[in-house]
Amino acid sequence: MYRLSLCLLFLVCHSLITSAAEPAQKEPTQTEPVEWKAGVASAKITPAKPMRMAGYAGRKEPAEGTEQDLYAKALAVEDREGNRAVFLTLDLIGVIDRLRTDVTTQIQKKYKLPPQSILMNASHTHCGPAYGRDDAKEYYDTLAQTLVKTIGEAIEGMQPAKLSWSAARCSVAMNRRTPTATGYRNHPNPNGLVDHQVPVLRVDNPKGELQAVMFGYACHNTTMGFRKWLGDYAGFAQEYFQKDHPGVTAMFMMGCGGDQNPYPRSELHYAHKHGRSLATAIEAALEVNQRAPLHQRVLHGPLKAAYETVQLEYLPEKKREPWDYPVQVIQFGKDLTLVALGTEVVVDYSLRIKQELFEEKGPAIWVAGYSNVYSGYIPSKRVLLEGGYEASRPYKPDVEERIIGKVLELNEGLNTKGAK
Repeated sequence: MYRLSLCLLFLVCHSLITSAAEPAQKEPTQTEPVEWKAGVASAKITPAKPMRMAGYAGRKEPAEGTEQDLYAKALAVEDREGNRAVFLTLDLIGVIDRLRTDVTTQIQKKYKLPPQSILMNASHTHCGPAYGRDDAKEYYDTLAQTLVKTIGEAIEGMQPAKLSWSAARCSVAMNRRTPTATGYRNHPNPNGLVDHQVPVLRVDNPKGELQAVMFGYACHNTTMGFRKWLGDYAGFAQEYFQKDHPGVTAMFMMGCGGDQNPYPRSELHYAHKHGRSLATAIEAALEVNQRAPLHQRVLHGPLKAAYETVQLEYLPEKKREPWDYPVQVIQFGKDLTLVALGTEVVVDYSLRIKQELFEEKGPAIWVAGYSNVYSGYIPSKRVLLEGGYEASRPYKPDVEERIIGKVLELNEGLNTKGAK
């Protein structure tokens, strides 16, 4: 009897030890209905001929080579009611008015997709082409047609998909506004405001296999300023993630990084390191190798979009004409609200909009900058009063309130649209 008990005890212990040594299996999940369609496409937009570069006026000579190819990438999504939206990310300095108009006009004509449902975001690399110059017409024409074709491929390639949102953090960015006795200097400030969140939109096929990620970060894409084509840290983040996940498309959406820089910088290996850090943050957001992810927010419809402009005015003594500033809001049901602001907004906008739109059980809030138009810095009221490089345009002090007011107006309008 004693020997029998010992044998039974040995078998139980052996079984427990063996099971503990085996890798944890994912818990089975119930099959959920697929309510989305999604398609992705990408195209190289690296100039084939020598061109002037955008971002630093001191570089008078054209680029002298390619360190890394530049890309345009499109993600098209459609809800079960047939509502569509397209997200186009670009390794360019910004989206000039003419480019947005040319692209959205053709897409509306070919695919009946209204401009408010198209979000164009630039990575703000300073190692891309100055494509808006008069002597860049050949490249511009090719670029516009490439973007239309890429969006079309994404729309035509839509397949059943699952969408989810999550976020992690990455500390590449540092505020670049340092107060001194003579004003604010462009210098790394470890005590300045930052937004280190890395939002990630995940696209899976119905089997749960990863197809694409669209991720964001709020930091100038300016590790380098040499005369070579380069997507900079954002380009390397996409490259590294795609190499780690063969067949997956990674897309970068620039955040409100007007007063944020990557540090350290000015050496290529730092761009590689920052890119790897950001790619790792995407993995963290996806909760890779976690048995039961707890922070994934499954997205549901309906998909809604709004796009309007608000007039920004300058101080009267400067005698400059006001201009129409674009604000875009795209809602994924009650799960995710994406706010896209034009040109180079400082980090205050991201932090405030997340606070203004926050609800305890409400949607996740994602704020992008450098979207749909490119026309210099947009300071917050705080930055405007402090002065410095980002406050170089003499806006009226109400610039922040006008933009935030339009965001709130559009968001409320979408909330009530179709409400019963």
